[in-house]
Amino acid sequence: MNKDRENIVGMAACLLACGVNPSKTILFQQSTISQHTELAWILSCLCTMPRLECLPQWKEKSQKYQEPGVGLFIYPILQAADILLYKATEVPVGEDQVHHLELARHLAKAFNRKYGVIFPRPVEIIGEVNRIKSLRDPNSKMSKSEANPMGRIELTDSSDEIYEKIKKSVTDFTPHISYDSDQRPGVSNLIQIHAALTGQSCEQIVQESAGLDKVAYKSRLAEIVNETLAPIKTETARLLQDKHYISTVMEQGRDKANMIASKTYSQVKQLVGFS
Repeated sequence: MNKDRENIVGMAACLLACGVNPSKTILFQQSTISQHTELAWILSCLCTMPRLECLPQWKEKSQKYQEPGVGLFIYPILQAADILLYKATEVPVGEDQVHHLELARHLAKAFNRKYGVIFPRPVEIIGEVNRIKSLRDPNSKMSKSEANPMGRIELTDSSDEIYEKIKKSVTDFTPHISYDSDQRPGVSNLIQIHAALTGQSCEQIVQESAGLDKVAYKSRLAEIVNETLAPIKTETARLLQDKHYISTVMEQGRDKANMIASKTYSQVKQLVGFS
């Protein structure tokens, strides 16, 4: 199994282990549905370069490359196609993706106005904890693409790896625990992770952590993270022993997704004049 395929199977296993129910959810590999890229091309004809240049993620990620590629530049259009192809009305996103959803709404409106109404205007669903920050740079989000793996917690990390990452997370020189996202972003990020996992408020966590220094608090948080992720890791490992089941789920999801995508794209082609 090549690395890409291994990553796809691993991601599917993690999603299923987290509780995604294939009888209620269509789980599939996006690249197996060609209509995503076909619709993205049509949508790109309705979008201007200045609009894409204004997107925060382009400004941020393009700085990492001497000559950033076109694929990175137009990726938000592909994201819009991912949403509109299934006529999604509500999309769960982090706060850093709100601008991309605004682009999807803009493109839906532009298409509807130019060719005929077909796409609903999707709205974002943002959870209470919408942006966990990097353990190494609390001013940036925790990301799978972060260069330093110590900055992120992965669902498949061992207990020792999680403990080490939290132990070495960037904080400050103040010994006690308090929440102030502006003045103490590192410690506040740890408290937000704690709150997300336990359902407590940040204020409650600060109160119950009174008397703990950062070393003791980090140790406590590592225990909570490991306790929360333990059943997910166990189920992921079990699922990875049954790759046939994962493949079956993905194939069934692909077939269901293809039916929806084909119907929508057929309507798009008819309106645009391609058929």
